[in-house]
Amino acid sequence: MELCVIDDPATATVALDPVRNRLLSELGSPASAASLAERLDLPRQKVNYHLRTLEAHGLVRVESEKQWGGLTERRMVATASSYVVSPGALGLVAVDPAKEVDRLSASYVVALAARAVREVGQLLGVAKARNKRLATLSIDTEVRFRSAEERAAFSSELTTAILELVARYHDESAPGGRRHRLVTVAYPTPVDPQGKETK
Repeated sequence: MELCVIDDPATATVALDPVRNRLLSELGSPASAASLAERLDLPRQKVNYHLRTLEAHGLVRVESEKQWGGLTERRMVATASSYVVSPGALGLVAVDPAKEVDRLSASYVVALAARAVREVGQLLGVAKARNKRLATLSIDTEVRFRSAEERAAFSSELTTAILELVARYHDESAPGGRRHRLVTVAYPTPVDPQGKETK
């Protein structure tokens, strides 16, 4: 897997531990506890303990085993190239768009993004269990407005275009049809510490 979405609170806690997080970052390629201990300047016993914890939560797996005399060396590897903690791991305190009153607020955008991570993460888990791909669509681009007035005009035109497109293709009674969630958000491009826009 390229990406793993963590929605279990205990697994999230394990992944966020600084030492275990560092081990995960080192295990993009297989490594033994001994080589990791040397690389991270940690006692081997401590590395073994953390690896067992990561393995118990499905964040790493045994890639190969090798016998050295009477000892078995296990080479471990991460189960994904990157991890995302789903807001679902927060349980009842997780952000929910339905609780946000102001739909033009930044907190509403964050709530929408959090819901997308939670829902797509769940769908990804189901698709993985069925050995299928999850059909999605995403558009990521930037627009630089000359003025606040043009930004408002763009927002109005975009809203009209999307609603017209949805009305054209939406069929409430389609047999075998499947609902898809469409979310459009816009926010200022972040700036770096020198005040320059990030790309």
